[in-house]
Amino acid sequence: MYKCFASANHIAWTPPNYALTRKIPFIPLESEIDALIAGCGRKIAIILRLIKETGMRVGELRRLEWTDLDLENNTISVNSPEKGSNPRIFKVSAKLAAMLNTLPRSGEKIFQMSGRSLQGNFSQQRRRIAQKIQNPRLLQITFHTLRHWKATVEYHRTRDILYIKQLLGHKKIENTMLYTQLINFESDEYSSAVAKSLEDARKLVEAGFEYVCKIDDSHIFRKRK
Repeated sequence: MYKCFASANHIAWTPPNYALTRKIPFIPLESEIDALIAGCGRKIAIILRLIKETGMRVGELRRLEWTDLDLENNTISVNSPEKGSNPRIFKVSAKLAAMLNTLPRSGEKIFQMSGRSLQGNFSQQRRRIAQKIQNPRLLQITFHTLRHWKATVEYHRTRDILYIKQLLGHKKIENTMLYTQLINFESDEYSSAVAKSLEDARKLVEAGFEYVCKIDDSHIFRKRK
């Protein structure tokens, strides 16, 4: 802006060089996110859970309309993405879909709140909960923090950078790389299970287990605890 001002007023000015120093984003524990969700009021809790499950931007969330929500298939569509991102469709939990359906349908949009009102409301509740459970780390959790958390957890689970790129709606994979912070989560312990038939394997995959190897006639699966 100052460059345009200087040019219009014939002011000699050489822009300074600036190198952006990126910091590793704060990634909270899932237990901390869940504590925050449990302590917030209904609307803020639904918003936090929606971002936690999908990783969408809060601006995209505020643009959601009731026609974007499919309660029959438990999906929600981002048809008005921000920052030139790609539109996406997310599968959400049945619990979240039911929570969304409890909101009053007073207009076309699901969340009838301005950005300032939403942020102020959340900040007050976050401060109250952090004081109540004596955990100042909660004060570092923002709406965008949950987007960081979702991308980091999904990359830790899948190691698939293209999947994360699609999840976040990025058009450039360079942007996605900023979200893949490999960290040590609370536990690297696994539950194991054995499948001896195609039906057993199908049920384990649906339950979130991942394939490890085959021993004799059995297939070994595991899932992080």
